Amino acid sequence: MPEPAPGVSDVLQAKPGDRVTIKGWVASKSVVGGLAFLTLRSGAGTIQLTAKRQTLGAERFSRFSQLNVESAISVTGTVREDPRAPFGREVAVEDFYVIADAEPWPVTKSSLRSPSFIWDKRHLTIRGPRSTAIAKIRSTLFKAAFDFFTQRGFVFITAPLLVKNAVEGGATLFEVDYFGDTVFLSQSAQLYEEAAIASLEKVFVIQPAFRAEKSRTPKHLTEFWMIEAEMAFATQEENMALQEELVCFLYNQILKERERELAVLGRKLKPLEPPFPRITYDEAREIAESEGVGFPWGDDLPTQAERAISKRFDRPFFVTGYPLSARSFYHLTSEENPEVTLSADLMAPEGYGEIATGGQRIHDYRLLEERIKKQDLPPESFTWYLELRRYGMPPHAGFGLGVERFLRWVCGVRHIRETTLFPRTPARVTP
Repeated sequence: MPEPAPGVSDVLQAKPGDRVTIKGWVASKSVVGGLAFLTLRSGAGTIQLTAKRQTLGAERFSRFSQLNVESAISVTGTVREDPRAPFGREVAVEDFYVIADAEPWPVTKSSLRSPSFIWDKRHLTIRGPRSTAIAKIRSTLFKAAFDFFTQRGFVFITAPLLVKNAVEGGATLFEVDYFGDTVFLSQSAQLYEEAAIASLEKVFVIQPAFRAEKSRTPKHLTEFWMIEAEMAFATQEENMALQEELVCFLYNQILKERERELAVLGRKLKPLEPPFPRITYDEAREIAESEGVGFPWGDDLPTQAERAISKRFDRPFFVTGYPLSARSFYHLTSEENPEVTLSADLMAPEGYGEIATGGQRIHDYRLLEERIKKQDLPPESFTWYLELRRYGMPPHAGFGLGVERFLRWVCGVRHIRETTLFPRTPARVTP
């Protein structure tokens, strides 16, 4: 296996006076007389390079000074301490060669004022410090999620992305031609997780989901990633406790491992601990009405109401007891009030709103069959899902956490598009 290309991390591990060879991309440069200062970017960050005409010679110095931004180069030099440089280190250049020249860089300060330019050139603008920081935070999030669940005895599974049935309502399904038949892109892995718990008891998935929502809001994507979990022999109370633990674990791991990236985003966060506050759906309606964004009882919380309610909080909180009319067919209802489900949304504070939805599922065959009929769903699409209830399906519960929505809050970004390298919205499927 080839050795990884040496980069900024090698400079940080070296001692002053060590001779190193590093590879990366030219992030910026300036030339003052016989001195050229160049910032080299690699996966680990940036490092300052300083080149002197008397060291390189006139011809080589001229070539070094004329390098275009984003050219890929290899540099050999001596590590020196410099408190003014990134990480307090720089490399005094002794030699270099150009691996891949770059044409004049089209991304300028003026072009970045145009949102359409930023997203049309997303394949290039991801090289910026904000995009890089968010991508690294996202990577930490996925690893932390695997660690969290496997440490607690959950089994990782994968579920089909081509399905015949809706999970979150037929209006948001993407249709796909499947050898002359019509299938859909999965909205959630939940139904397949419910099948898996009968053999594995506790399962989780991390995979994409698709919703054909034409919502043009800062919190919606048509393709996004979900962290979903399902537990046999579990109640909604246990389900909410698991969500609290997960969110705190993910959040605190990011604080621990990505302090530098959070600083790039201007985000100053404090450790998070459970339990989270809880308000009922009715209390949420009262808050929304007091903020001038009221809505009828029985509706899901509109985006504006979510934003107004979550601005009242400085930490995540649950909204519990959603009406059945605002929930999918599989939700179990309260014994005291059959119009209210044993479900909750987990909300992020600061106006960010919903990041997770969970609840206790119907485990009784006849009750689920009746619910499917009442909601005019095609019974043939749920034959196998119903059949699970004939063969020892215990009470169970689960949830789905939206990766991009979680990152939007933690990273403090305005629009959810920033939380993924190549976002998909109703208006964008390229690059």
